[in-house]
Amino acid sequence: MSRRILIVEDDKDIAHLVELHLKDAGYEVSLACDGNAGLIQALSGNCDLIILDLMLPGVEGLEICRRVRASSLYIPILVLSSRSSELDRVVGLEIGADDYLTKPFSIPELLARVKALFRRVEALKSEVSGGPQKALQAGDLVIDIAKRNVTLKGKPVVLTAKEFDLLLHFFNHPGRVYTRTELLNMVWGYGYEGYEHTVNSHINRLRAKIEKDPAKPRHILSVWGIGYKFSDSQKE
Repeated sequence: MSRRILIVEDDKDIAHLVELHLKDAGYEVSLACDGNAGLIQALSGNCDLIILDLMLPGVEGLEICRRVRASSLYIPILVLSSRSSELDRVVGLEIGADDYLTKPFSIPELLARVKALFRRVEALKSEVSGGPQKALQAGDLVIDIAKRNVTLKGKPVVLTAKEFDLLLHFFNHPGRVYTRTELLNMVWGYGYEGYEHTVNSHINRLRAKIEKDPAKPRHILSVWGIGYKFSDSQKE
């Protein structure tokens, strides 16, 4: 079955150009020319990846990204935007975009990033596949992999898709020390050199949600001068 890609882009020339090349590459493609239609299609669950412009009539791209990440769906999102400042890129990534490509862009790079996102999705599936999924536990912190939810002392912890992926990666590699760049490559994918502070902000938010005292974390530990690791003393 071919992959299904939703393009949410109000510039029809760009939308049709991207559509043409994606179809040539073997993907099924649907288009939405405004934010309202894009949001409806994005939340329908009928696509495997979203290519999303930010400056849209109707619902803005960032709001679409927020709404998708707040839903139970996990769909990779590639932002395609003329907003090229570092702040715009960081905001997009922290809200939940999986990749960010600025206009003007090259078609080969776009196709490469699409392929990379699908490879990461498959890698994540294979990492958690292999029979019935049991819950992972570290003290009072429990991850249900199949349902992609987290509980702390039996109470649900609301995480964004990227926060969940980051926590799951730590859970699967307790005690291993990662640099910020390594976490960017493994959890966010390529193309984020220079955005190590994105990792810092996600770590801070995770600690605020899962640690009894975020200033004295017991799960996600800082390794000064290097990066972070997940404590292996509580893994069950």
